[in-house]
Amino acid sequence: MQMSIFLKRFLMLAMLVVTIASLTDFNIFTTGQASGKVNIKAPSIKGSIWLNSKPLSNESLKGKVYMVEFWTFGCYNCRNVEPYVKKWYQQYQSQGFEVVAVHSPEFAHEKNFENVKGYIQKENIVYPVVLDNDFRIWKRFNNRYWPAMYLVDKKGIIRYAHFGEGRYKKTESVIQRLLAE
Repeated sequence: MQMSIFLKRFLMLAMLVVTIASLTDFNIFTTGQASGKVNIKAPSIKGSIWLNSKPLSNESLKGKVYMVEFWTFGCYNCRNVEPYVKKWYQQYQSQGFEVVAVHSPEFAHEKNFENVKGYIQKENIVYPVVLDNDFRIWKRFNNRYWPAMYLVDKKGIIRYAHFGEGRYKKTESVIQRLLAE
């Protein structure tokens, strides 16, 4: 059975829109407070269980550039992003850059505190990690992806968002630009 000309054209147009969206910072698949939106106040990162840090807040991070990274240790794509996040933290922390890794579990074994603690020790993750087993922080950001990275400027405004792997040079250049402001 042949596809109608209308359906073929519709599918071609849809593929074109998705391609254009993926080549720009525009994200057509997000709605809500943060999820992909920039130039808005960063939602609260308040959480109850922190590793590698005392509890942080948006207020305590004012004056710093920080990345809110949503991840989970069982996510293949999150693991692929991890070396870049570690490198940026190591390279730019002394200039006022912070990482807040929001661990939002996909599966039951990822909710276990000891499993998360063991993973970050084994993988030598030294930046702050907040456990988000109830997805409160995730929901505040209206996040829908693992991994997701939101870069927040010194005034607490989200200035860049990226979902998934890739765009490492672009993300790093935004970090550098925000630190220079």
